This record gives sequence, structure tokens and C-alpha cells, in this order.
Amino acid sequence: MVTPAQLAPTDFGAYPPLAKQVAVEHLNLLRDMPVPFLALLLREVIGWDWKFPAERDQVNRQFVYLASLSPEQRHTAFTPFAALRLSPQLEQVNWVNDPASFSEQLSAHLWSSRQIDFFHSAAVSFMNKVNEAVPEQAPPMQRLAIVALGQGVQNNSYPLFRKLRQHGTYFRHVTASNGLTTLVDALASRAHKDAAEFAHWYIDGASIPRPPANVTSVSYDALTPVRARLQDKMRHVFSSGTGPEAFRSLLARMQPQDLGMDGSDPVLSRFELSLLTEGSGTQVFSTTFVQWAAREALRRAQPLTLLARFTPRQQERPMSALLMEAASKPAMDPRGSLIDADMAAYYTWINQQRLSGAAQAAFVAWFEPGGEAIAVGPKFSRGSSSSDAVALGDILQKAT
Repeated sequence: MVTPAQLAPTDFGAYPPLAKQVAVEHLNLLRDMPVPFLALLLREVIGWDWKFPAERDQVNRQFVYLASLSPEQRHTAFTPFAALRLSPQLEQVNWVNDPASFSEQLSAHLWSSRQIDFFHSAAVSFMNKVNEAVPEQAPPMQRLAIVALGQGVQNNSYPLFRKLRQHGTYFRHVTASNGLTTLVDALASRAHKDAAEFAHWYIDGASIPRPPANVTSVSYDALTPVRARLQDKMRHVFSSGTGPEAFRSLLARMQPQDLGMDGSDPVLSRFELSLLTEGSGTQVFSTTFVQWAAREALRRAQPLTLLARFTPRQQERPMSALLMEAASKPAMDPRGSLIDADMAAYYTWINQQRLSGAAQAAFVAWFEPGGEAIAVGPKFSRGSSSSDAVALGDILQKAT
């Protein structure tokens, strides 16, 4: 097996074009890295062609930081990773061309050999130094996340936004003659002001007929044919008695073309594939799909604007019945969906808070049928409520 010091451009011949270019450009740095650190970094590099700009920036900042160090300083930075004890089996894994498998086996080995705490401490320390030396740039505009929930619910008695109320202002009487249009118009306006790729997202549990310009759209209904093909594969796997590890490996190896996905936008296709193959329940529950898609969009793309709309999901049933969704008309569960979405709104706010500019970010969640809303941000009082009539558009305008 090649050592890091022996790496040559030909060793990356199986990488996608952009990934190969990145690896070759930073070859001298890669040669200095110990295998545990290098394999984890190559796991990010090998997927470069399908990464969002924000993800590429995170990796680039590591390269910039390492390039700024002297050889002696780099040696010191890598010392904790070089000190890790690897098993003979790990040393035989092709960490250059299959860094994902190496990373998975490394994680298991670190746990079993009780080195995981040492590794975690070293990784956190390294990233802290990267962030201090090469900090993230502030977002070009205030971030805004919007959640719409409750479609199909009649006479709601469930207390909404309980976890969010302490962080912002709860509005009891929100007027909106065409609320969804108001939300989409706000999204479109922000996308017009800053047209950066993947900076503005609309995620829907149903369909999105005409997404605004410069907006990345992902919807549960649009992926129905893809989900049906995946559900069919899942049924065959379950009926064959395949174990969970083999099933997980099957999902991890899937490519967009395996499910007949449109490859016109390879970055978005890969993202949608990951939602269905890495998420649990995203294949059969629209609320789970929207929550996971919002989480992953915030984590990976770090958008300036996110609109996530929850719609009724099917009722919980045995897995065999859930996987027949495409061939049946399952009963919907609006109330259960509302409870799901209410918790998902809270998680969406938490995930937004992990991004740069969090102190200035705004978050709005709106209950479609009943006129309730919660707004969190620097312009809204924490832990307060209002019974005055207020237009949804006015809340959005104040938020930003």
C-alpha cells in the first residue's frame, strides 16, 4: 500500500475531475499528512464535484491554514493523529480510493481500542486552530429561515411553539389572506438581491409548481418516482433477509442513475439521493423528509434563506405497508404531522443557530390554518407574546 510520502498524481486517477484537480494541487501538503488525518480529508476531497460552495470553503480553509505553517509547525499539528495506533486490517484498506470505508473502519477501531476520546480532542483542537487562523466570512445578508406547518389541521388544540417561545415573540392573531404566497414572495425577493448559487432554498412536503428564480427547490412529491424505485429495492432487501449492515452498505453505494434520477444538476441530484439513502424515514414520511432536508441544507449549503413547508404525512403502519406508498393511497395524519412539524421547527432553528451570523439571524414559524406564529431574532423580544392582529408580511418585514 502506498504511503502518504509516496503519493503521485496517478494515484488519484479514479477521482472525479474536480476532486482529482484539488488533490493534485495540494499534493505536497497531502504527502506530509499521517494516514488517519489524510484519509478523513480525502473523504471530503473525493466528493468535491458534488459539494456545495460552503462545503468546499470549509475544506479550502484547512488547506490555507496548513499551507501557512512551516514544515515543523505542520509536523507538530499532525503529531496527535500520527500517534494513533492502527490495526493491521486498517493498514491494508485502500484509503486513497476508498477513504469512506477507511474512515468507517477507523471510527470502529478507535472506539474498540479506546482511542476515540484522544482522537476527538485532537480533531476539535485542530479545527479550532483552523477557525482562528482562517475564520469563516460573515454572510452577505442576514440569514432568514421560515417554517410553515399545519396544513390540513382543523380545530387545533395542540399548544404550538412551546420550545421556541422563550427565544422570541409568539403571535396569537396572525392575518394572511394568501400566506404561502407571502412567504414565497419574501424568498424570491431575497434571492433577487443575492443570486449566489445554493444560497436560497425552498423545501416542501408536497410539490413546488414554480419555484422563484435563483432558488434551489426540493420537494417530496417531485421525488415520488425516485422514492418508488428505492422503496421497491428496500422491499426486496427486507424480504431476502439481508442484515442491517449489508442494507446500509447497499444504500451507501447507490448512485443517482441507479434510481433514474435527473442528472442535469449533479450537485443537487447527489444531495437528494443522500436525503433518501442516509435519512431514516425520509422515503415514506413527508414530515421526516422536510425536517431532514432542512437540516442537511443548513448544515451543508449554509443558505441565506430557507423556506421549509410541512404537509400531512401518511399514518404510521407496518414497514411492509409503508413501503407500498407508491402503489396505494395511504391515509393521512394531519394532527400527527403537526406535532412532527412543531418539533422540526425547533430543530430547524437550532441548526440555523450553528451557522455564521447566528446572532443576527431571523427565524419565523407560521401555523397555516389558525393564524399563529413565532418570530425569533434581534428585533423580537424574547419570551413575549402578542394578541394584537398582525399581518404575516409585517412579521417577515420586521424580521429582516
